[in-house]
Amino acid sequence: MSSSKTSAPSAKTSVAAISILASGSMAVAKFVVGIAIGSLALISEALHSSIDLVATIITWAVVRVSDQPADAEHHYGHGKFESVSALGIIALLYVLAGGILVQAYSHLREGAPPPSISAIPFIVLVIDIGVNLWRARALHRAARDTKSQALAADALHFASDVMGSSAVIVGLVLAGFGFWWGDAAAAIAVAVMIALLGLRMARETVETLLDRAPEGALEKATAAIKAVPGVVDVDRLRVRMVGATHFIDASVTVPRTYPIDRVEDIKRRAQAAVAKTFGDADLTFTAVPVARDNESVRERIMVIARNSGLAIHHVTVHDIGGKLIVGIDLEVDGDMALDAAHDIAHNLERAIREDFGEDVEVDTHIEPLEPELPWGTDAAPDRVETIKAALTGFADGGAIHDIHNVRVRNTDAGEIVNFHCRARPSMSVIKVHESVDEIERKLRRAFPSVKRVISHAEPTRA
Repeated sequence: MSSSKTSAPSAKTSVAAISILASGSMAVAKFVVGIAIGSLALISEALHSSIDLVATIITWAVVRVSDQPADAEHHYGHGKFESVSALGIIALLYVLAGGILVQAYSHLREGAPPPSISAIPFIVLVIDIGVNLWRARALHRAARDTKSQALAADALHFASDVMGSSAVIVGLVLAGFGFWWGDAAAAIAVAVMIALLGLRMARETVETLLDRAPEGALEKATAAIKAVPGVVDVDRLRVRMVGATHFIDASVTVPRTYPIDRVEDIKRRAQAAVAKTFGDADLTFTAVPVARDNESVRERIMVIARNSGLAIHHVTVHDIGGKLIVGIDLEVDGDMALDAAHDIAHNLERAIREDFGEDVEVDTHIEPLEPELPWGTDAAPDRVETIKAALTGFADGGAIHDIHNVRVRNTDAGEIVNFHCRARPSMSVIKVHESVDEIERKLRRAFPSVKRVISHAEPTRA
């Protein structure tokens, strides 16, 4: 992204700088020849090129400003400077068109003599047409690649110069064949072309200033965001252009069961998707959590608890005779009074019934919340060996074997035992869990000081 943004300003400024030199030289040539032969049409076209020269200088200056990044006062960057400059150029064009029309009317009314005809004006005009065709194509390509309104306006100027020079040639040919009004008619044609092109530029520029969404941008942005995994739908999407940047404001629905870090990942992927679609894009992503039809009962209960700011685990769900039975372990502060803890459990149960119906049966087991950083020390090596021997003995002959990596820690609440074990790879998770639970229960009965046992089962190595 950074390399393309760096090259875009360089392309715009270099093309604009070349256009300044071309505009100046051709404007001077046409003006000198127009004065020499007395051609109003050629003088008008020279003045038109002079306006183009002024416009190109303005464009060259504006693109250097418009490519500056956003700052504390311009949160959307400086791209709209191009639209403002385009309006100024349009105003100059209409002033020029009006002046040409007034002067052409005066020539027609007074019967001004036709210009003197020679090969020189035709040579100048043919060269001018060739130069302007090259400049218009180069500017149009740069404007398309960089999405620059200022360069697009400049390209239209040079395209109008081609048509204007062609009209002047026709007028001079008519004058050469004795039609005295040919030169004035060509000047009027130049003025009309300027006005029509100015109207087209004005419409496009005003639409940009009024934040009209670029054609097809809404559909493209919506499709790009919908294709991101995890996006349920796009509720609302707005697009506007500031310079070459597409600013996209999207309200997107995501599953309410997703954790925050996954939603953040969806946002990053959506930004990458719109950047790939539009090149330079800035996405404001608002995630709206929604319930999906395929949510499980357990997921719905976890959402209810999370929205209440409660820590729950070991959620069990049963369907007995068409009746929903729910069991929950609720963790609260161990120093909390029972009546306060009971109120929290009651409110959680009520929220679950509101979601599932009053006939749901909810039983909540209240237990103290484990401290995040309990104080503890490693037990003595002989204590670890004693615990390991007991675990090995409890597992002897059962589905669980190879007790290893045994660790014992002393904490304020009691001993915490961690161990690894192995089981057959084909055993189900339920069977492994039941077998390990049995060993843990035996250990706690044999050693009352053991507060918690944490096991990690691994498949037997081949």
